[in-house]
Amino acid sequence: MPLTHPHRWDPLGVRPDGNGGAFAALWAPEASQVFLCIFDDDDNEHQVALTERVFNIFNGHIAHMPVGTRYGFRVHGDWNPAVGHRWNPHKLLIDPYAKAIDGQLLLNSAVNGHMGNDDLAFNAENSAPFVPKSVLVDTSFDWGTDQAPNTPWSDTVIYEAHVKGLTKLHPSVPEHQRGTYAGVSHPAVIEHLVACGVTAVELLPIHQFVDEVHLMELGLTNYWGYNSIGFFAPHDAYSSSGTRGEQVNEFKNMVKNLHAAGLEVILDVVYNHTAEGNQFGPTLSFRGIDNDDYYHLSHDGRAYSDYTGTGNTLNLSNPHVLQMVMDSLRYWVTEMHVDGFRFDLASALARSMHDVDMLGTFMSTLQQDPVLRRVKLIAEPWDVGPGGYQVGEFPPLWTEWNDKYRDCVRDWWRGAAGISEIGWRLTGSADLYGGEGRRPFASINFITAHDGFTMKDLVSYEHKHNLANGEENRDGTNNNRSRNYGVEGPTDDLSIIAVRDRQIRNMFSTLALSTGVPMITAGDEFGRSQQGNNNAYCQDNTISWINWDLTQAQWDLLTYNQRTMQIRHKYRTFRQRHHFDGKPLHEGGPKDLAWFAPDGTDIHESAWHEGDRRTLGMFITGELPQNHEHETFTDASFMLLLHAGEQEQEFILPGAPYGHTYECELDSAAGIHPNTYPVMQAGATVTMAPLSMLLFRISS
Repeated sequence: MPLTHPHRWDPLGVRPDGNGGAFAALWAPEASQVFLCIFDDDDNEHQVALTERVFNIFNGHIAHMPVGTRYGFRVHGDWNPAVGHRWNPHKLLIDPYAKAIDGQLLLNSAVNGHMGNDDLAFNAENSAPFVPKSVLVDTSFDWGTDQAPNTPWSDTVIYEAHVKGLTKLHPSVPEHQRGTYAGVSHPAVIEHLVACGVTAVELLPIHQFVDEVHLMELGLTNYWGYNSIGFFAPHDAYSSSGTRGEQVNEFKNMVKNLHAAGLEVILDVVYNHTAEGNQFGPTLSFRGIDNDDYYHLSHDGRAYSDYTGTGNTLNLSNPHVLQMVMDSLRYWVTEMHVDGFRFDLASALARSMHDVDMLGTFMSTLQQDPVLRRVKLIAEPWDVGPGGYQVGEFPPLWTEWNDKYRDCVRDWWRGAAGISEIGWRLTGSADLYGGEGRRPFASINFITAHDGFTMKDLVSYEHKHNLANGEENRDGTNNNRSRNYGVEGPTDDLSIIAVRDRQIRNMFSTLALSTGVPMITAGDEFGRSQQGNNNAYCQDNTISWINWDLTQAQWDLLTYNQRTMQIRHKYRTFRQRHHFDGKPLHEGGPKDLAWFAPDGTDIHESAWHEGDRRTLGMFITGELPQNHEHETFTDASFMLLLHAGEQEQEFILPGAPYGHTYECELDSAAGIHPNTYPVMQAGATVTMAPLSMLLFRISS
C-alpha cells in the first residue's frame, strides 16, 4: 500500500482525497514514528508508515483507502511513565479527528499500556481486537434549505434528553429506530416537543464514548455518555442505519428534521476529560499519542491532575489541545449544523495551568471565534477542583446552569425556606447575573436534570435508592432537598398522591413562569420516575428509559404543564430581556416588579428575612422596556401567588395601580379542572389551598 503525495499536513485527521485514497495527518510532537493501520473486513491489519513530518505533524497520502475503511494509529516513542511518557506501539489508537468510530471497548488487559497494577510496567499485548476503530468518512450531505431557527435566548425553552432513553419505549417510533438519532426526530416525538413549548433539544453526550472498566466488571454500561473518546464522531450505538459512517448522515438528518420544526439542537459536550482515566486506565488515543501534552499531569508527570473526578483533565492551555477542541466545536456547527453547546464541568476548561481563569486561553479563544461566539453557549459552572465553583462568574457571552435556582425552588416548595431568596430566583437571579452587561437569560433555570431525582421522585422519595448501581448506595448525592409526604416511594394513598401531583404542578409552573431560560428534564412534564435512583448514569434499562404508556393522571399532568408553557410563550411578560428595576416605568404607574404580603400590602424590608414566611405575591408589569427602535411594548400584567404552607392561606388581591380585575389563568390546586377563582376584583380575598400557586392575568 504505497505512500504518495507527502506534505499534506493540514487539516489534521484522515480524510478522503476524492479519488479512492486518503490524506492522513497526526500531531505527535515527541513521537519517533507513526504508522497508519488499515483494517479490512476480516480485521487483517495493514500498516503504512507516515514518514513525512512537518511542524510535528506526521502526514502522508494513501493511494487506496475507500470511504468506510476502518483504521487507527500506532505511535512509537519512549516508555518512561515516571516522567509522563507512555508511548506503546502495541496499542491501536483512535484518530483524535475521526469523524466516525466503529465498535466498543472490550474488557481485556491488552487495552492497557501498562501491566496489571504496575503502571510503570510495559504491556506488549496487541490491543487492536479489543478497541474501537476510526472510520474514514465522506462528510458530504444535502442540507437542502436547512436553516438554523436562531431562537432568541429570551424565547428559549430547553428540553434535556437522552438519545436512547427518549424513544427506546416510544410506541409510535418504528422499532428499528427506537433509541436512535432517527427516533429523536420522528414526527411523533417532534409533535410532543412542540406541544410542550420546547424550542431547543439538549442532548446528553453524543460524542463517541466507551464504558468504564469498573462498570464492565459489574456487568453495567455508561448510559449517560460522559466518557468521551472521539470529539468529532457521533456515537455509533445511536445509529439505526450503520456504524461505518452512516451514523454521520443519520445525525445530520435528525438535525435537519428538528430544524424544520423550529427546534434547535444543543449538545452536551465533555471536553474536560477523556475515557482514558488515570494512569491505570486504558490507552485508547491521546495517552498513546502525546500523554504529557494532552493532559494535566502531576509535578513529576507520572500521575494525572484530576479536576473532574474522572481520573484526568484535558490540558487546554496547550495550543494544540485547544486547537483540537476548537476544531471540534466548529465542526459540529459548520458541518453538523448544531445550534449550541452545554459544557460539562466548564470550570475545568477555563483552568490555565491549575487555576480557573476567565481570561485564559479557552475563554479568550472562544470569545474571538467568529463561528462559535454566535451559537448558544451554556456552562456547567463548576468542577471538583479548588476554586471550581463559578456560578455567576462566567463572561457575558455565556449562560449558566443555575444550581442556586434549583436548590431554592426545591427548598421553597418543600417548606424548608422563607422568602428571602425565592424573589431573586423568580426574576432572573440579578444577584448573580445583574452585572457586566449580563441579561436575565444568563440564568438557565432548572429544578431537575439528568443527574439527581426526577421531578416525580423529588416528591416521592427523601432518600436515594441506588443499589442497582452496584456501589452499595454510596454513589449519588445525599443533598436531594426532597420530600415524600408520608410514604417513601409509590403509594396507594390518594391524599398523598394528590399532594405529590400538586407539587409537580407547582414546580413546573414555577419553572415556566420564572424569568430566565427554563430547562425541562425529559419526562418531567408527565411525572416520570426513576424509582428513587438519583444517579442513573449506568442504568441502560427501564429505570432510565421514558415510558410513554401514560396513565390518566399523567395525561392530566401533561395537559396542565403544557398549558403553563403556552402561557409563557403567549405573554412576553414572562420572557423579560432586561433585569427588573422595581420602579414605575412612568409616573403614577405600577412598579415593573412588586412584592405583596397576604394582606395585599407591599412586603416590608424586614419581612424578607423572616424564615417562617411561606406565602408571597409577585406582580409583573406587562409594560416592557423600549427596544432598540425606542418602541415600548405593552403586554398583560400578572399577579403570581405562591403558598408553600401546610394550611389554607387567605390572600387579598391588591388594588390600583396594580390591578382592578383579576382573571385566573392557572390554579395548581385545581389542575386541569375549572379554576376556583375565574374572575376576581381588586380587594377580594382568595383562599389558597395548602402547597399551591395561583396565576392571575390583570385584565383592566
